[in-house]
Amino acid sequence: MSDERGEVLLTIARATISRVLNVPHTADESAPWLAEHGACFVTLTQYGELRGCIGSLQAHRSLLDDVKSNAVSAALRDPRFTPLSLEELDITTVEISLLSPTQAMEVRDEADALAQLRPGVDGIVFEYGRYRSTFLPQVWENLAQPREFLAMLRRKAGLPDDFWAEDVKLSRYSVTKWSESEKLLAGHPKEHQHG
Repeated sequence: MSDERGEVLLTIARATISRVLNVPHTADESAPWLAEHGACFVTLTQYGELRGCIGSLQAHRSLLDDVKSNAVSAALRDPRFTPLSLEELDITTVEISLLSPTQAMEVRDEADALAQLRPGVDGIVFEYGRYRSTFLPQVWENLAQPREFLAMLRRKAGLPDDFWAEDVKLSRYSVTKWSESEKLLAGHPKEHQHG
């Protein structure tokens, strides 16, 4: 993934959010690779604080459609936040995380799971029955210890922090991410390869 791809994806996400807030904004959507299936998360922040984050764990549509749909959902439909207002648009930073395919982890028990987690590298999907949650690799910046990371992942799924059962399923993925904040700071987008 090149910086150029990140620039294109960030521009499309911002243009899509702007248009849904009735601000005219165009983006070039003609790159052929946008038609390929892809899974991404769109994260919105304001002054470094989360303001919305919605994404896809599996590639089930074109990357173009995935970015546009997740951008609108992060802005308007994240249940943790009120919908983004027009007044907030200029102080909102967009970040795109392009996901690798998820890989199931073979774990014997919680201790084995904790030993296999790779801080700063892994995005993790936690599943138990109807309970499901995920954290992007960027979450390790705030939850650096595997035990804490797993506890908050369970809480996000709606389970107790210390929950464990034999049929818990974990899977991992990595991301390539681009952020407008890095583009603004460095004068161009940076690429972060995790994995």
